[in-house]
Amino acid sequence: MDIFAYAKEKNAEKNESPLAARMRPKTLEEVVGQEHILGEDKMLSRAIRADKLRSVIFYGPPGTGKTTLAKVIANTTSSEFTQINATTSGKKEMEEVVKHAEEVMAMYGRRTILFVDEIHRFNKAQQDYLLPFVEDGTLILIGATTENPYFEVNGALISRSVIFELKPLSMEDISKLIRRAVEDKECGMGAYKATITDEAVEFLADMAGGDARHALNAVELAVLTTPRNEDGMVNITLEVAEECIQKKVLRYDKTGDNHYDTISAFIKSMRGSDPDAAVYYLARMLSAGESVTFIARRIMICASEDVGNADPMALVVATNASLAVERVGMPEAQIILSQAASYVACAPKSNAAVNAIYAAMQEVSKSGNLDIPNHLKDAHYKSAGKLGHGDGYKYSHDFPNHYVKQQYLPYELTGEKYYEPGILGYEAKIREHMLKIKGKESK
Repeated sequence: MDIFAYAKEKNAEKNESPLAARMRPKTLEEVVGQEHILGEDKMLSRAIRADKLRSVIFYGPPGTGKTTLAKVIANTTSSEFTQINATTSGKKEMEEVVKHAEEVMAMYGRRTILFVDEIHRFNKAQQDYLLPFVEDGTLILIGATTENPYFEVNGALISRSVIFELKPLSMEDISKLIRRAVEDKECGMGAYKATITDEAVEFLADMAGGDARHALNAVELAVLTTPRNEDGMVNITLEVAEECIQKKVLRYDKTGDNHYDTISAFIKSMRGSDPDAAVYYLARMLSAGESVTFIARRIMICASEDVGNADPMALVVATNASLAVERVGMPEAQIILSQAASYVACAPKSNAAVNAIYAAMQEVSKSGNLDIPNHLKDAHYKSAGKLGHGDGYKYSHDFPNHYVKQQYLPYELTGEKYYEPGILGYEAKIREHMLKIKGKESK
């Protein structure tokens, strides 16, 4: 960072930047939350204090302090510090950073710490470019990402970095930041002679959903737009807070971790026969704007995979729900999805069909295309009779119970069983029926 960029940043911190940026901690002691990685005896805090940091990647939701930690490191390290944003920087900027880092190392023997915000935005080639310079120590990399780095960052960079996951801040942590922002006269809103009620603090801390930036943006809006009372004070009440942050933050990115975590919880709740949890996670996805067709597909899969023949109607309901939501659309589609999800959740469960196909697929993979018994082969095409195809086939409907014992599997697999009906719901009737027509053969 050159002297002009440094001056611009400092002026912005005082005058132009949003409250969240002005209130960003400058020392490790000012950081609120993340005790699981910043506690007194934790490796990260020890490394920062000792200025012995190696390449790291900070991973977590927005507003949890990833950039803040990078700034703290910048303020405490004796190394050269520079930063780029992967959304706006390309190879040219990286080449300039590397060239400068090599010059600083050669002339002063100082390391360069490169902070790459939104590192997951770099493509594979851009990430690969950094690798040799991280490898030889020219650069110490600090990456920040809201996406799971194990999916979005090259394995080679991952193996050379320590991953630190930042958690959403607690209500207590955010309450502390809100009060600090209201009272701070140098960087916060203290010069506005503002006060805030306990109820307003609690409301904002809850609605922020663990995102400090969201809470501080609401505080700034409240202070700047609320008229002063007769005493010249700006009083932030619960009513004012409710106007400034009207909807709780939902952490949900349709391509990120929250997407996968929420749909996973939704499916596991249906599988676990908990309709309340299933409908709750359904509501979270719908509130975040998840595709109704995507949700419907997952319900259909669960209906077959986890309910199966224990209640064959589950797949019928799920499939019809999928068709219905496409024709109806939101908001009514949420009712249809709720009906399907709650039906699947309450249905008796069986994964016998899953086990059957997996076992059969494994057998096919192992033994290949075994010869089909001649009596099962198609006897209708020309010359089939000369080959003996269809000879000896017994037509099931000519026998009692519409069943006759004969070889259906390839002879090499005689006696193998893949589908074992469960004991719940309709599958219990299937089991009973098969035992009735096959007798000891099915036991």
